[in-house]
Amino acid sequence: MTITTENTGDARHHDGDEAGDRRTIAFARLAIGLVQGIVLYLLLRASEGEGATWSQRHPELFTPAVLVALFLPAVLLSGVGKLRLAVYAVWSLVAGAALALLAWHDVTRQAGEGREATFPLFAFAAAALFIAHHLIVPADRERRLIASFPAYFDAAWMAGVQLVLSIAFAGAFWLLLFLGAALFNVIGLSFLGDLLEQGWFSLPLTGLAFATAVQLTDVRDGLIRGVRTVALMLLSWLLLVLTVLVGAFLSALPFTGLTGLWATGSATALVLSAAGVLIILINAAYQDGRPDTRPAPVLRVAVRVASLLLTPLVLIAAWGLYLRINQHGLTPDRIIAIACAFVGAAHAAGYGFAALRTFWSKGDWMRALERTNIVTAFGVVGVILALFTPLSDPARLSVADQVSRLERGRVAPDAFDYAFLAFDSGKAGRVALAALAASTDPQIARRATEAMDAPDRSALQPAAPVSTRTPVIAVWPAGATHPQGFVRPVVEDDPRATCRAADDCLATALDLNGDGTVEVLLARAWDISLFARRPDGWTHEGAWSRPRCTGVDPVDPREAVRRGLITPRSSPWPDIDAGDRVTGRFQPAGDGCPPNPEPAPR
Repeated sequence: MTITTENTGDARHHDGDEAGDRRTIAFARLAIGLVQGIVLYLLLRASEGEGATWSQRHPELFTPAVLVALFLPAVLLSGVGKLRLAVYAVWSLVAGAALALLAWHDVTRQAGEGREATFPLFAFAAAALFIAHHLIVPADRERRLIASFPAYFDAAWMAGVQLVLSIAFAGAFWLLLFLGAALFNVIGLSFLGDLLEQGWFSLPLTGLAFATAVQLTDVRDGLIRGVRTVALMLLSWLLLVLTVLVGAFLSALPFTGLTGLWATGSATALVLSAAGVLIILINAAYQDGRPDTRPAPVLRVAVRVASLLLTPLVLIAAWGLYLRINQHGLTPDRIIAIACAFVGAAHAAGYGFAALRTFWSKGDWMRALERTNIVTAFGVVGVILALFTPLSDPARLSVADQVSRLERGRVAPDAFDYAFLAFDSGKAGRVALAALAASTDPQIARRATEAMDAPDRSALQPAAPVSTRTPVIAVWPAGATHPQGFVRPVVEDDPRATCRAADDCLATALDLNGDGTVEVLLARAWDISLFARRPDGWTHEGAWSRPRCTGVDPVDPREAVRRGLITPRSSPWPDIDAGDRVTGRFQPAGDGCPPNPEPAPR
C-alpha cells in the first residue's frame, strides 16, 4: 500500500498511479470512519433500554468492543498509506487484540454489578496505542527494527498536530450543523435538528468528518509541517518560562520546607505533572537534533537547565510517594504514581546525563536525549501493558499490601479500611475480605463480615481517623506540666489537632467551677476550649469564642491567659430543660460586645 516511485517509465503513468492510490486511501479512510460511526451507534443501542440491557448483562464483551471501536480506527486511519500492507494488517490485528484484552481484564477483575471500564484504562490505553503506533510506522518506513530518532520525531509530532486539527475540524463541523439547525428552526423547519439528535445519523456523520479531516491533513503535508514548526517554536519559548518557574520553586524549598507541599494532598501528582510538561517542552525545543533545527542560544541553555531540574522534581515526587506509602500503604492510584515516577526517573537520568555531557562534548549537543526517548517509549508501553493486565494489577498488589499491613500490626483492626476491600479493589479485595472474615482475631472477623454484607460504602461506619501527629501545646504558667494524658494523639475534629507548633495553642489548668477538680483551658487564636477529665480521658466540653467588637481592640485568648485575664463569671440566667432530652442554653442578646457609649452632649 506504501507508494514508491522510480525514475523510469512514463511519468504520466506514475502520476496516474499516484492519483489512483490517493483516491484509494481516501475511500479507505472514509469507509473506516463510516464503519466506526455505525459500530458506535450499535453499541449505543446495546446500552439503551429499560431493565438489564445487553451491555449490563455482558460487560466482558461490551467494554472491549467499546474500547476497540473508539481507538482502533485511529490506527487504521493513520496507518493506511504509510505502512506496508502486511505490516498494516498484522499491526491492526495486534492493536485490536491488545485493546480488547486490556478492556476485558479491566472489567473481569471488578466485582458485583455495574461493571464498566475505568477512566485510567481509556487514558493509558490511548497513550500506549499512540506511542506504539509511532514506534512501528518509522521503523517500517526505514525497514529497520529501530528507526532513527529524526524519523520517530517527525512521525510522532506530525501525528500529534494532525490529531489536534482533526478533532478541531470535527468540532467546527458540528458547530456549523447546529448553526444550520438553528437557522431552519427559525423558519419552522426542525428536520435538521431532529436528525442531529438521532444516533444513527450523528455518530456515522462524526466518523466521516473525522476521517475527512485526517485525509485532508495528510494530503496537505507541507501545511501541516508549517503548523508543526510554529507550534514547536511557541512551545520551546514556553520552556524558558517553565524552567525559570521550576528553578525558583526548587530554590525556595530550602527556606520554606516541604510541609506546605505535603499539605496539598496532591504533591506527587503536581510535581510529576510539572516534570512531564518539562519533558514535552524540552523535546519541543530540541526537535530532531539536526544542526539546522537547533533553537536559539538562550533556549539551548534552558534545555540544559530544564534537563537537570528533572532530577530534583522526580526525587521530591518519589519522597512524597514513599512517605504516603509508608504511612497508609499501597493503593491503585499510588501504584500508578510509582510507575509514572519510574518513567520520570528514566527521563531525568537520560536527560541529566545528556545535559552534563554537553560540558565536555561541545559538538554532541544533547544527543543522549535521543536514546533516552526511544528506550523510555518502549518502556512506557511495557509498563502500561503490565499495569492493565494480571501481571501488575494495581488492585491485586494494593490488596496484598494492605492485608499484610493489617497482619503485621502496622494498622489496628479498628482503623483498617475494610471498605476498600469491599468496594474499591474488585474481586481481589472480596477474596481477601473473605479470608479476613475467617480470621482468629474476633474484631477483624467481625469487621470483615460486616463489610462483606454491607450493600454499599455508606453502610459501613469506619472508626474516626486518628491523627498520627501528637499536638504541640505550650503550657502556662511557664515551667508547669500538662495534666497526665492531656497531650496525646487525637482525632481530627479535636481542637488539640490544630496545635502543630509551640505558639499555636496555650493550655492552663485550673478549677473553673470550684468542684475541687481541675479542668484545662486550651487557648487558640480565635477561641478557648474547655476540657474536663472523664473516666475515659480528657473530653472536650465546649468552647468560648472571641467576640468581634466594633471600636474595641481584640485580645488574643492566649495573651489573655498569660496576663491572668481569665475570670469565671456566672450566667445571669439559668439553662432550661424543654423535655426529657432537650436542654436550652441561654445565649445573650446581641454579639457579646459592650454597648457603645452615648456621645457626650455638646
